[in-house]
Amino acid sequence: MRFCVRRVLGWILVPSGVFVVSMLSVPSPTYALTANEIQAKINDHNTQINALQDEIARYQKELDALGAKRSTLESTIQSLTISRQKLTADLAVTQNKIGTENLKLDQLALAIGNKQNIIDAQQSAAASALRAMNEADAVSPFASILDTGRLADVWVEADQIDQFNRALEAHITELANAKADLAVTHDAVAAAKAQLVSLQNDQISQRRSLDANRSTQKTLLAQTRNKESTYQSLIADKQAAEKSFEQELLSLQSQLNLIVHPGSIPKANIGVLSWPFSNTIMQQCAARAGYFGNSYCITQYFGTTPFATANPQIYSGHGHDGVDIGVPIGTPVRAALSGTVLDTGNTDLAHDAAGRQCYSFGKWIMLAHANGLNTMYAHLSEIDVSKGQSVTTGQIIGYSGMTGYATGPHLHFGVYAAEGTKIMTLGQFHGVSGTRCANATMPVATISAYLNPLSYLIN
Repeated sequence: MRFCVRRVLGWILVPSGVFVVSMLSVPSPTYALTANEIQAKINDHNTQINALQDEIARYQKELDALGAKRSTLESTIQSLTISRQKLTADLAVTQNKIGTENLKLDQLALAIGNKQNIIDAQQSAAASALRAMNEADAVSPFASILDTGRLADVWVEADQIDQFNRALEAHITELANAKADLAVTHDAVAAAKAQLVSLQNDQISQRRSLDANRSTQKTLLAQTRNKESTYQSLIADKQAAEKSFEQELLSLQSQLNLIVHPGSIPKANIGVLSWPFSNTIMQQCAARAGYFGNSYCITQYFGTTPFATANPQIYSGHGHDGVDIGVPIGTPVRAALSGTVLDTGNTDLAHDAAGRQCYSFGKWIMLAHANGLNTMYAHLSEIDVSKGQSVTTGQIIGYSGMTGYATGPHLHFGVYAAEGTKIMTLGQFHGVSGTRCANATMPVATISAYLNPLSYLIN
């Protein structure tokens, strides 16, 4: 007689000795909502998300229309207001997604409860069945023959036991499958929780973005005293300061006796750097390629000529030493590659004897990477890292803004050869003392150390 320990769904030993099939009733766990009610709430969240995404698309069209107009105080404030409304809608989308994930966790809890009840019931039934078999096995076949006096009855009973064994094997297999399903469900719970944590982190970032937007608007109104003439004077001052700063920087670059060895940096066009924004932001840029003329939200390229934008180290000291990426104020800025924070600063804190601010990089961060590159992030509204801190690829290090000589919200992203880069004040060299940026601490590089970011970013 063979005994196989498997899952039992319903073979029950009755007093007559005949095994019959009976479906075990499995009680359902008690929760506040039924599965149908949970699904209805998920559908409601998805409906709200779709409506909010339509609203976000309308805000983006309004922002694009404003961006095409001449920059005035009214249009700038209006852009900030619409950006804040868009951020609020983004936050509402995230909150709805968090609600959806919580409901999915409820669904999974129901599924786990049901599967666990089935497993418990089958284990109990299997145990009862095995006890019955052990009791039957206590009487030997010879004793059964002697007791009944009929060999045919013994064969019938043996056949019934064989049927029971086959059923027991099948039910044990079902028990193993139920446990495997339960493991899969547990994995789904872990994935849902991970998604929930990610969404909650997004929510924190979006709240920070709202704060950065409000702070920028408050600062702008204070600087201009809500007067258009003052605003235009501010823009003119920033533009003049930018030209002055570039001349100072060019003078300083020529004094730096730093040599960049070609072998000290990665080869161009191999995609060693990630774009400094989330995949979601970059997808939005790709969707707006018609507006920017490119798929990366670039508003200004490296250098001054098409040749300069297509080559890694063609920089004459004139033109643009990085790329500008047009994103709303408060957009989370992420590390393009793992590394260490070389330094951070805020050039807006520097000024000359007349009180004129140094409108250059504004709030900036420079990261040093193990491959011989440094990356620069400027015009930030907030800085979230500190000197010497280790960061990983994709980690939020700050938030975009329009500090420094920026007249519109964007991120200035630069790539430098580490060998040719120093962090210093411009006043450390002759010829720039007394200027508005003389006391400003910032990254400075020899001309050959400025690299075209597009030669190193992932396509």
